[in-house]
Amino acid sequence: MSEVKGGIARVIVELSLDREFDYSIPAPLRSAVVPGVQVVVPFGARQVTGYVVSLPEQASVARLKPIRRVVGDGPLITPSVMRLARWMSSYYAAPFEVVVRTILPSDVRRVKRAFKAIPYIHRVTDAPVNSDPAWRKRAAKQALVLDFMEREPVVALPRLTQETGATLAVVRAMEKKGWIRIEKRQVNRDPFEKYHVVPTQPLPLMTQQAAALKRISAARHQSDPGVVLLFGVTGSGKTEVYLQALQEVLDAGQGALVLVPEIALTPQTVERFRARFGDIVAVLHSHLSGGERHDEWHRIRNGRARIVIGARSALFAPVEPLGLIIVDEEHENSYKQEEAPRYHARDVAVVRGKLEGCAVVLGSATPSLESIHNARTGKYALAAMPARVDHREMPVIQVVDMRVEMEREGRLNVLSRALMEAIAVRLERGEQTILFLNRRGFATSLVCPRCGYVAECEACSVSMTYHKATHELRCHLCGACRSVPSVCPNQDCRDPAFRYAGLGTQRVEEAVAACFGHARIKRMDADTTTRKEAYGELLGAFRAGDIDILLGTQMIAKGLDFPNVTLVGVINADMGLHLPDFRAGERTFQLITQVAGRAGRGDVSGEVIVQTFTPFHPAIQAARALDYERFFDQEIEFRRELDYPPFAHVISVTLRGADEGAVAQLCELVVSRLKPKLDPAIRCSGGTPAPLARIKGVYRYQILLRSRRVKAAVEPLREVLNGIKWPKSVSYAIDVDALSLL
Repeated sequence: MSEVKGGIARVIVELSLDREFDYSIPAPLRSAVVPGVQVVVPFGARQVTGYVVSLPEQASVARLKPIRRVVGDGPLITPSVMRLARWMSSYYAAPFEVVVRTILPSDVRRVKRAFKAIPYIHRVTDAPVNSDPAWRKRAAKQALVLDFMEREPVVALPRLTQETGATLAVVRAMEKKGWIRIEKRQVNRDPFEKYHVVPTQPLPLMTQQAAALKRISAARHQSDPGVVLLFGVTGSGKTEVYLQALQEVLDAGQGALVLVPEIALTPQTVERFRARFGDIVAVLHSHLSGGERHDEWHRIRNGRARIVIGARSALFAPVEPLGLIIVDEEHENSYKQEEAPRYHARDVAVVRGKLEGCAVVLGSATPSLESIHNARTGKYALAAMPARVDHREMPVIQVVDMRVEMEREGRLNVLSRALMEAIAVRLERGEQTILFLNRRGFATSLVCPRCGYVAECEACSVSMTYHKATHELRCHLCGACRSVPSVCPNQDCRDPAFRYAGLGTQRVEEAVAACFGHARIKRMDADTTTRKEAYGELLGAFRAGDIDILLGTQMIAKGLDFPNVTLVGVINADMGLHLPDFRAGERTFQLITQVAGRAGRGDVSGEVIVQTFTPFHPAIQAARALDYERFFDQEIEFRRELDYPPFAHVISVTLRGADEGAVAQLCELVVSRLKPKLDPAIRCSGGTPAPLARIKGVYRYQILLRSRRVKAAVEPLREVLNGIKWPKSVSYAIDVDALSLL
């Protein structure tokens, strides 16, 4: 086979084939075809879009098809982000084209997506103005337009028609007379157009904040910029440190990325950053409209926005030159993507910083064990901020043993006596309360007290949650809904005395309203924030003092700063404590500590009441004392003994299929072929049903690997998986550095 040399582009197409294809570059396109550019290429009998990933010297094929055309005005993927995508594909065992689709928003990849253009009306200054009263009466709309444009010679057509009531036909008639000129002008779809912020100035820094800023500056100016773990308690002023570090970056002519864990946190963060930096702040997250996301991305690409704020996908924004990456609340699980490529934004941020030669700041009041271990072993620099701003006191945390409470009251109440009394005091003082329960719905299950029947999802291995507002049962895994039966569905029982077991936010809302009918109560969870603006509206009302008690799920547990909140109640601290997952204790400690940090951020000291059935669990005791060191020292020894992170990487392989027998058989085959290929130091367990054995009617089996080196486990794993002829009915997924083992 002859070799084609020169004028070659290696392209990945928008199809999941895990392959790259070579095409010839026609002479007219030679200057335009560079790595990262979007192209249209022939593929079989059709034409598809793809991306040039390299320009090889030669291709080992006799004939190459030519690239048809180049899309746009330059590369969409910068060289450093292209290298990052290569690393992600290798590390996370994901097809390269799947990674590329992840780093480019869908609305940027769409060939037909364009900028918005609207007509602008220009008054022709030398055109005669008809002042004849008879004409002005006869052509009243045209006269109104002329009068308006005397004051505003250039105006957008939508605004002109709104202000004057003139129709497009009126405007066209005036254009024909030569009185006005119409031209289309590109406009940005601005996600901030409804927001009005008051500019702020840098605040004086406490000693610990100044030291942290100095540490970040030092990391930025190293020949090999590193990672700084900003370990600051809740309310210690981490955001002000971020803001002043970003100002230094801007002064150096560079840009920055700021990642937040939840889309819900983005509006509040954006508000603070835009108040300091204005229009050079862009936002990227999935709650934007397609047009807004397209325009914001190109505003970043063109250099008009220098600071990018968003959830994990904002990590890939085309900021050049990049001077700093900030990952706020770095411990959060939401930085891990659940679909391929199953990357962790915190870890990929560290790699991008290395590739770009810029510093990375990881901020948290409760750092992940991986990050604090890296700081203790010298891999990361540590900047500690152990005190709150202005030396405000940390909240007092009281743990209520609900077993004792139930014995004393003779029944299990939603609110303990201590929590009810504390809420009453806050209402009398005009202070605000946050109640936290990480479970939406009214009750976690519907149970028959006579025969023990539990209403379970027919497609998943979980009980259905009762939602009282709609009087229906819902599965929170697959979304299935069904009506509540009037009697027990068990044919041998048929008892009508159903009982609602467990707690959800709806039930807490009902209980609080029954106890404090005069209070203004609002609930914030996935059921009440379905509208794009709902989250911002609720927080705005809470900030304005229009809400006395705000209750909700984990979206209220972090990042919120309201000085009038002096009480936080954790309704059921055991919610995630007993899950079959080695991170259950860490997550419980982090969640309690984070939600406790919402209290006492103003001049009045705060109080936190934690309701639990396991008050002496190490995670709850450490959270009660706000003692991270105590928790870390206990947890790290458990991890070391069992070879869990940070001492080894956990790689999860999940096989899925509708036929449980076929899934189990293939799982055994994978394990039998894999174990002989693995280094003896790598632990391989599983080949068994996953803790959530069935979701959406699909059976799930799991294999777990624990290895000191990812490559040593992933390479033989991919070799085994690629060597098996997979039936269409069974699929598999590889999750490197898995966070959830359910």
